[in-house]
Amino acid sequence: MNKQARHFAIKEIISTRAIRSQEELRLELRKRGIDVTQATLSRDLRDLGVGRGIAGQGLKYLMQPEAEVKILRPVVGAEVLSIGANESTIVIRTLPGCANSVGEYVDVQNHPGIIGTLAGDNAVLVIPASQKSVNDIVQYLKAKLIEGS
Repeated sequence: MNKQARHFAIKEIISTRAIRSQEELRLELRKRGIDVTQATLSRDLRDLGVGRGIAGQGLKYLMQPEAEVKILRPVVGAEVLSIGANESTIVIRTLPGCANSVGEYVDVQNHPGIIGTLAGDNAVLVIPASQKSVNDIVQYLKAKLIEGS
């Protein structure tokens, strides 16, 4: 099992289950055929930017937004084909099957002028907070998604 596959499994487990300890995570990984030491697991959690936060009835491991940005940044630029807008709506065209990751990247930026996104297969609808801010948001998205700044 390579590091990338192990990281994917960790992210999947953390996002679908309330994992409260490294030992609990290690056992979940073992159920998937991934045997990992505590030291390796600690390094993986640090590399992924996983932290502990309050959720429901106590602490659990969570992906931190900054970590998602770091993970997604190199990927999304290659997935975006174009960004267009009319007076009230912004549409980001992506490669087929890539809209979800681009939409997630936009969402974790927490831009105050963006209410939210809706992703299909190859397009992301970006909903601005105000019609007046559409042009500014388009420039912001081009800088983030295409230019990588």
